Amino acid sequence: MGSSMCLLISMRLLFFLSIFHYLNSCSSLSTQPLCNDFESFALLQFKQSFKINVSASSDPFAYPKISSWNSGERNDCCSWDGVLCDRGTGYVIGLDLSSSQLYGSFNSSSSLFHLVYLQKLNLADNDFNYSQISPSIRYLSNLTYLNLVSLDLSLNLLKLQKPSLKSLVENLTSLKHLYLGKVSISSPVPHTLANLSSLKSLSLRGCELYGEFPMEIFKLPNLQFLSVRDNENLTGYLPEFHSSNPLRILRLANTGFSGKLPDSIGNLKSLIELGISHCYFSGLVPTSLGNLTNLIVLSLSSNKFSGQIPFSLANLTQLSQLVLSTNSFSAQTLSWLGKQTKLTVLHLRKTNLYGDIPSSLKNLTQLTVLSLARNQLTGQIPPWLRNLTQLTKLDLGTNKFHGSIPQSICRLANLEYLSLTSNNLSGRVDMDLFLKLKNLTALQLSGIHLSFPINSTFNASTAKLELLGLNACNLTEFPTFLRSQHELKILFLHQNKIQGQIPNWIFNIGKQTLLSLDLSSNFLKTFESFNHTRPILPWYSLLRLDLSSNKLQGSLPIPPPSIAQYNVTNNKLTGEISPLFCNLSSILMLDLSHNNLGGMLPKCLSKLSDLVVLNLQNNNFRGILPGIYMEQSRLKAIDVSQNQLEGQVPRSLSNCTMLEILLLGNNRFSDIFPSWLGKLPRLRVLSLQSNGFHSAIGKPESSLDFPKLQIIDVSFNNFTGKLPYEHFQYWTSMKVANLTFDKDNAYMVAATFTPNSNFGFENYFSYTLEMTNKGIKTLYQKIQDHLVAIDLSSNKFDGEISEVIGSLKGLHLLNISNNILTGHIPSSLENLTELESLDISQNRLSGEIPSQLLQLTFLAFFNASNNYLTGPIPQGRQFSTFENDSYLGNTGLCGVPLTKKCKISETLTQPPPNSKQGEGSNFPSKFDWVVIMMGYGSGLIIGFVIGNNLTIRKWERFLKNFGRRQ
Repeated sequence: MGSSMCLLISMRLLFFLSIFHYLNSCSSLSTQPLCNDFESFALLQFKQSFKINVSASSDPFAYPKISSWNSGERNDCCSWDGVLCDRGTGYVIGLDLSSSQLYGSFNSSSSLFHLVYLQKLNLADNDFNYSQISPSIRYLSNLTYLNLVSLDLSLNLLKLQKPSLKSLVENLTSLKHLYLGKVSISSPVPHTLANLSSLKSLSLRGCELYGEFPMEIFKLPNLQFLSVRDNENLTGYLPEFHSSNPLRILRLANTGFSGKLPDSIGNLKSLIELGISHCYFSGLVPTSLGNLTNLIVLSLSSNKFSGQIPFSLANLTQLSQLVLSTNSFSAQTLSWLGKQTKLTVLHLRKTNLYGDIPSSLKNLTQLTVLSLARNQLTGQIPPWLRNLTQLTKLDLGTNKFHGSIPQSICRLANLEYLSLTSNNLSGRVDMDLFLKLKNLTALQLSGIHLSFPINSTFNASTAKLELLGLNACNLTEFPTFLRSQHELKILFLHQNKIQGQIPNWIFNIGKQTLLSLDLSSNFLKTFESFNHTRPILPWYSLLRLDLSSNKLQGSLPIPPPSIAQYNVTNNKLTGEISPLFCNLSSILMLDLSHNNLGGMLPKCLSKLSDLVVLNLQNNNFRGILPGIYMEQSRLKAIDVSQNQLEGQVPRSLSNCTMLEILLLGNNRFSDIFPSWLGKLPRLRVLSLQSNGFHSAIGKPESSLDFPKLQIIDVSFNNFTGKLPYEHFQYWTSMKVANLTFDKDNAYMVAATFTPNSNFGFENYFSYTLEMTNKGIKTLYQKIQDHLVAIDLSSNKFDGEISEVIGSLKGLHLLNISNNILTGHIPSSLENLTELESLDISQNRLSGEIPSQLLQLTFLAFFNASNNYLTGPIPQGRQFSTFENDSYLGNTGLCGVPLTKKCKISETLTQPPPNSKQGEGSNFPSKFDWVVIMMGYGSGLIIGFVIGNNLTIRKWERFLKNFGRRQ
């Protein structure tokens, strides 16, 4: 709202300056003509077509200007509020109805378009109810100033599609100022904009633009203000700039602009603001930026810049805001900072800084915001921070500071936000140190192992916190100072040692205001006093509640209807899901997994239209899986595995077109293979294991079935007939090989975002999966994003293994064991160069093990036992690592590692030609199986590795790419 308000004020100032300039240029007349009757009538008609609604404008100083318009005797419209007339002719040439609380819709017959002499039109900050801008606007051909900006950043209150932006520009060729921020345009930016040679200001912020931005627009000879920010699908590149370019303000933030910043950007000597955060720019930050000595705002955050932050930025002594956060800069110190004494905002979060905070920063006494979080800064927190008395926000979290927290922080009387989370700070801290900061509303101390001596008495001057983070602070009980915090909106107490009961007074904390509460990973057992027949939680505004990984017993607590994210996984809750859950119309994520809940699932669960994640894994639910999934379903993940559900898979699941993972394993379903799921365009993981599915898997209905499928597990069922070769041919996502290791730290997740007026809550739900891999049943807490796996084991498939299986070149895991398969092992398996686990045991396969399997240099597990295989075992490479167990039950096999020796004529000692990798003692597995649980804020990795060949080199790389990142 603040930046939008500044934009509105600056545009109004420009509007009135333009009017003042126009008046001075007009001939002086002793008497100004009255306005023309037809224009007066047109304005009154325009007034009657709208209602006054105080919520239609965001400006706190808004008022209904048209209320002064009156049709009384000889009432001169030139005297009406917001109307400007020509001093010579009396024609209406300016109309400023910005922030006038207008509500209603435009139509093509609006009398506004009768004001054909209009030169300046400002309708910003009103609510036009998604009106379509009429083609009649072309009649206002004298316009030089057009402002339709909406200050309501959550709504597009006008649409510009017919006419298009292109036709609007072609008709209004005299435009000097065009402001269309938040108008829904939904089109590319027309090249014809580059023909408006008089254009000085162009704002297309948040207009849903797409395509590539015409580079010629940057070169308009008079353009001083250009904003196309907040158009995520708009791409483009910066041109070479000449020294004559008059640009003063350039805003490209939150777009798809990419490439490098040209060195010639240093030619923009008039530039006072450069805002390109949240784009895709890369390469070095040019030292020529240091030439832009008039810069007041420089924002380069959240790009892909590398190398050093140039020391030339020390020349930018006029800077008020410097934002360089979240880039890929190389390690550096802050020695270039200190001369920018006018700085009020300094964001250097995640910029790879190391060393102490340099004392030169004590010169920046005008700072209101200082963020140095997520770096490698060391030493003690300097006591001279007390000199920065204007600070309202101080973020030093996630660094390597040590020692005690300096008492001088108490002297920062204006401080509103303070974060010291995740450092190596020690010592004893009195919470009064922070609560004495009367303006403090947000305090983050997570990850600091401190003791908290808490006073039992509080006075009216105690800080009223809105956000408090005390994760992993070694707390053993709820801090009693929370009793006085009635305005809390966010409270984090995750990963402490709080045990026993949740006291009643907790329910009075932020009863009207609390938005997010995290009590996960503690030792909580019960609520002190709770109505177990109707355990409804009392926070009226709660959006996010995490009670997971405790020892909670009794009935399932019912969150308020406002809830969006609810997680109680890993507890000991019992009973059924209350029908009151049907009232959770806003819920996005519901995770009740790993409890002792039972009974029938409420039918309404399938009707929660906003639900993205439904996780009911490992409970005792029985009956059928509710059907009637709506066509607009947003579900991405459904996990009902490890329950007692039965019957058929509901066909209405085919309406869940956003579904990515469906886990139905370890239940009692009885159905044929649900081939109709192949119509789901995003389905990546399908698990039907350990149920009563039966009959042959027929042919696919279309060659487009299962286009994104990566993992399928139908093991331990009663499927019969041939292996589904026809499906193999069309599983296109399994045919991509040679995926790079750089992607190994990416995991399948469902992201949910819950917006709020002041906070946004982002949650990443990691998909889990239980599979048999390398002979071991394993629960994977995370699924690597590019894992490709097929498990058809423990069914009654018969016939031969088709060569078609060799087309699935992306496979990492293939298990077809414990079936009735016959014939030879196909040599086409050599094409599965990503394969790490191959299990063909417990079948009736015959013939030799193809020597071509020596090509599978990532193969870490191989089991061909209990078949009718004969001949020599291939020697060398990965096969030299397999033990006797891989070949037991094949009396015709010979060679190492078996004791039975082969005849000389049978010995196979040479690997096949055309090997794709050089010889080595043990080739490292490209996809080692790691089950990972991350410690919040601590960087802790707890896990285990199954299989062989986890080399030191690979382990170090894993830590670098994943573990240390935390």
